[in-house]
Amino acid sequence: MALHRALLSSMLLIYLFASFTEAREFLVGSKTNAWKIPSSEAESLNKWAEASRFQIGDSLVWNYDPSKDSVLQVSEKDFESCSTSSPIAVYKEGTTKVKLDRSGPFYFISGAEGHCEKGQKLVTVVLSVRRQFSYVSPAPSPVEFEGPAVAPTSGGASLRGGLMVAFGFLVGLVVLF
Repeated sequence: MALHRALLSSMLLIYLFASFTEAREFLVGSKTNAWKIPSSEAESLNKWAEASRFQIGDSLVWNYDPSKDSVLQVSEKDFESCSTSSPIAVYKEGTTKVKLDRSGPFYFISGAEGHCEKGQKLVTVVLSVRRQFSYVSPAPSPVEFEGPAVAPTSGGASLRGGLMVAFGFLVGLVVLF
């Protein structure tokens, strides 16, 4: 029975880890046919992108009429000037999926003449990978302190409290299964 509980607990932890590291697909603008000239600043796709959190491995998905528009991935300079002369990539399929394969900004503009100048463009920022499990903490920075030396106090009580919380959590998991 103990082996069964340990196995179930391990499976739960693996599932939780996998669900937090799973790549996602983002429909640009969170709706079909959002790739268009915005009617106001509030409808700008950049407002949507600012509210989203993109991770390495995620993908952006556009849906648009390929006979009327396209998506160009461009440099920051071309994004700012709305230049379509030297894109990094050109997408004309109508349903475009771009994988975000690195951290940093990605710039996209409309390939339809005059659309970028009217606000049909998107910049997304992909967050860098955080190292969540770090066992080494950095050394504290030196602090200038004038005054009497203070005797160190024991942190044993807070350490024991933290260990008890972790132990209680693990016991709770085992009891649930």
